[in-house]
Order: sequence, then C-alpha cells, then structure tokens
Amino acid sequence: MTSEVIVLANEGKPVIDKKSLKQLFFNSTDFVIIDVDWPTGKGILCYYSSLVDTAEVNKQITIIQQYAAEKMSNWGKTAVSEVKPYSEAELITAVCSGLTVVIFQDSQVMLTISAQSSFSRSPNEPEAEQVVRGPHDGFIESTQQNLTLIRRKLERSDLVVKSFEVGKEPKKKITYLFISTIADKNVVELLESRLRDIQDEEILNTGELEDFLEDSVFSPFPQFLNTERPDRVVMNLMEGRIAIFTNNSPTALIAPISFFSFYQSPDDFNGRVIVGSFFRLLRIMSLVMAIYLPAFYIAVVGFHSEILPIEISKKVKLAINEIPYRPIFEAIILEVFIELIREASIRLPKPIGQTIGVVGGLIIGDAIVNAGLVSNLMVIVVALTAISSFVIPTLEMNMSIRIIRFPFMLASALFGFFGMAIGTLLLVIHLLSLSSLKQPYFSPFIPLDTTRFMNVLFRMPYSKFNKQQQTFTFINKKKGRKS
Repeated sequence: MTSEVIVLANEGKPVIDKKSLKQLFFNSTDFVIIDVDWPTGKGILCYYSSLVDTAEVNKQITIIQQYAAEKMSNWGKTAVSEVKPYSEAELITAVCSGLTVVIFQDSQVMLTISAQSSFSRSPNEPEAEQVVRGPHDGFIESTQQNLTLIRRKLERSDLVVKSFEVGKEPKKKITYLFISTIADKNVVELLESRLRDIQDEEILNTGELEDFLEDSVFSPFPQFLNTERPDRVVMNLMEGRIAIFTNNSPTALIAPISFFSFYQSPDDFNGRVIVGSFFRLLRIMSLVMAIYLPAFYIAVVGFHSEILPIEISKKVKLAINEIPYRPIFEAIILEVFIELIREASIRLPKPIGQTIGVVGGLIIGDAIVNAGLVSNLMVIVVALTAISSFVIPTLEMNMSIRIIRFPFMLASALFGFFGMAIGTLLLVIHLLSLSSLKQPYFSPFIPLDTTRFMNVLFRMPYSKFNKQQQTFTFINKKKGRKS
C-alpha cells in the first residue's frame, strides 16, 4: 500500500476507540486491545490472544515500525503484512481469521500482520483410509499445509490454486486446485459459478459444501469423492479433476468423478498389475454381493426354492422351519443388529468399541440363533453381506450401499426375483441420470467409451498409457489411468 493511502480525508470518518472496539467484539476475554506508539501517529493494536503468536507479533511490529521511521513509501507491505483502508467488516474478518491488526484513527487505515500461532497435528496416515503400500502422509486441518503436501508431490507450474470466500462476515475461504493444461475449462467454470452462488451462505465443513455443489442432493450416491490421502488427490488431478479444500478440515473433495472411482484405490498402482486387477474385480464383485445377497436369499426361500438342488433345499427348509416369521423379518433383525454394532463401535472410545464388537458377535452368533429368532443360514448371509460392504474403499459409497440393500430386500420379499429385477432397473436408470458437475456418472458405460473399459475393470500397466484424459464425456477418447 503506497503512502497516498495513508493520507485520507478526515471528513466523515468513523470514531475508533478502545471502548467501541471492545463492544464490536462483545468484550471477549481473549480479545486484546493495546495503544501503541507509531512513527506516523498513534495506533491501536488488537488481536485474539487464542489465535496469534505474541512473540512473532512483537518481532514483526518492531520491523515494520523501523520501516515507517525510515519513511519508506511501502513501509506496511511485507511478506506477512499489508495496509488497507479501515472498515469494521474488514477488521472483524481479519481478527477472527487470526491476524493482528494495528488501526490508525487519524489516517483511517489499518495494518494487518499474519502471525498466527502454529498449532497443528502432524500429517499422519488417515485412519479412515489405510495405506497398504505407498506414502503414509495425510491431510490435516490446515489448508496451507495440505497444499504443501500436494506441491511436493506434483512439481508442475500449471498446477493452479485458487481461493474463494463464501458466507457471512467473517467469510470462510474455500480453496480449489486443478492442472490448467489438463482440466476441462467448462467444468472449472461451472464449479466457480456454483461457488459464487453460495457466497451468502454459511459453510462450516466439506459436508455442507457438498450440498451446494452436487448435481443431485437427494441421491443416495455421492457425487464428490472424499479423501484425506495426498497421493489420491495428485492422481485425480493428473486425470483432469478438481480438488477442493475448506480450512479447518482434513478432507479434500474431488470432482467430477464416476461411479467406478469409488471402487479404485491408489494401492492398485503400487502393486503388481495382476494383483491390482484382481482386487479391483474383487471390489466390483463385493458391490454385487452387498446389494443383492440378502435379497437373493429372501427371494429363493420365499418364492423360488425350486431352483436349489434337492440336498441344499432340504437343509434350507430345515433351518427356517422353526422360525416363526418370514425371512424378510429375519434379515431386518440381523441387519439392524449389524448397523447398531457398527455405529456403537464408531461412537464409543476405542477400548470400549472393541468390547462392543465381541458382545455383538456373541449375541448374533450364538444367542439369537439358539433363541430361534433367526436361522444359521441368515446369519451367514448377513455376515457375508457386511464383509462385502467393508471391501468398498470409500466410506461414502459404503454407507450408500448399506442403505440401498434395504429396498432390494423389501422388493424381493414382495415379488421375488421379479422385484429384484424391477429394483435393478430403477437403480440403473437412476445411475444413468446422475452426473458429477454435469459429467456422466456412469462413464465409460454410458455414454459408451470402449477405450476406457479396460482401465475401469483392470489395473493396466503404466507402459500402455497414452496422454491423460481431459474430460469425462464420451467425446474424448484419450486414455487416463483411474485412481
């Protein structure tokens, strides 16, 4: 800020004193306000003691005071400070974001100094995304440190980082990044327009941000990929996607994505080609089992027992003969037990959470069968279903599949295989109608792109890759590795 800004007219300027500033911040105990002497005149120093490093503040003020005493034209402009016109809104935003502010009443300007206290955890491996082979660092609650992790892994000048402020005063900063030479410019413009549309809303975390950015909020399927792994973000950036961060959150949102992105992991590319392909196919098979296995069992027992071999049919009838109600109620009882155990294990402290798993295993595995409430076969079916859902490498899709299997169970209990077929038709129609930032959700199957079938189903060798894809529409035929 040049010296011309310092000399402003005194007419119509607001009254700035310590009493009014304290009222502006509601007399908060950690709000510090001090009179300071300055070479250009008296100033008022204010900051939140809970957010700043006071030793660093004193150091920076001494340096800037020396610049002002030497009458440098840009004495307030340094790597950590700047001078701007005074306004209450700017003051609140600066102080609440951890900046230190020196207000000069005579000239109606304020000096902001960035000297926040550095309190953050180390970038350890994320607990929700275990790493088998690869880097074991993870994002933390500082956007700046998260960007550092990405910059170190992706040393490219065309990696663009942009910020956008949304919400009421003080505004929240949303940071998004993409590779300019790879990302689809139309998708980037669409994201920016949606961010502009929510600038008056209060955004506290990435979950709330998703509600404003998704194409279909009420769909059970996530349209943004959540991750705390820097390597996953880097691989998606290399495919033309966009990563979005909000401050105070260790989670990155990635878009646009397809349905099959949730069944692929960076670990696939850290191992052998055959091994990575095997586990990728295993995850897709687990998707089918997690959705259809309980419904299939209910349909067979209730409507289509004739499809079973005689020996197996006799054992099934013997197992369910003493159960006093239909198989759908067996399945619901066991599924509710599984969900209760899973939720209790998450919410309770770790030592107690392990105990919940043991108790739940005893109740489901022994007591509930001996009581004649469910059959052994239903316990096996529900257990296989639960294990299949655990194979899904992303938590959001895991929860979606857990919800979807209940309508399939109800449809099979009412109409047998015909109900399952109707449910499958509705599910496919819904997936085909979904999009992520206006890009097809069920790509490459719809729209058809035969060049990407193999990349979806198998982990292809690096030597077979050509150029990175730039879009997710069927027009682009370039290959791009999936992550």
